[in-house]
Amino acid sequence: MSNKKDVKKNLVFKNRKAFHDFTILETLEAGIILEGSEVKAIREGRVNLKDSFVRIIKGEVFLLNMHISHLSTTHTTYRPDERKDRKLLLHSKQIDKMYSKVTKDGITLVALKLYFNDKNMLKVQIATAEGKKLHDKREDLKKKTMLRETQQVLKNYK
Repeated sequence: MSNKKDVKKNLVFKNRKAFHDFTILETLEAGIILEGSEVKAIREGRVNLKDSFVRIIKGEVFLLNMHISHLSTTHTTYRPDERKDRKLLLHSKQIDKMYSKVTKDGITLVALKLYFNDKNMLKVQIATAEGKKLHDKREDLKKKTMLRETQQVLKNYK
């Protein structure tokens, strides 16, 4: 029989909107500071990265606007704010490198995905990204539909 601990959930939460709106240049893995009830809520899948973004404030990196819903088992007096600023853990050299890139025009920091690594630690994948124009988004959609149609034709051909 399988125990509850033997079953390992592959919890990966992606920010699909970031891939649609931005061209990803370089990715980086960072740790995140959370409270206990927030980690439990993330394990239950109560997280949304859709509108989240990353800012460098006074030499520290923060993930803003990430939504983590409350658990029903959390005590009513101890409920952290759902959209509070969460600090990311990076080396100072990495922060300086990202800051130098962000000061250039059109380059932003975006959170791509939130996941548990091999050591069961919560990690955030952040990226330096450049905003897409409307015509770039249309070209990407055309490429995706063409690829999907060709795969369907090849599947029916076999």
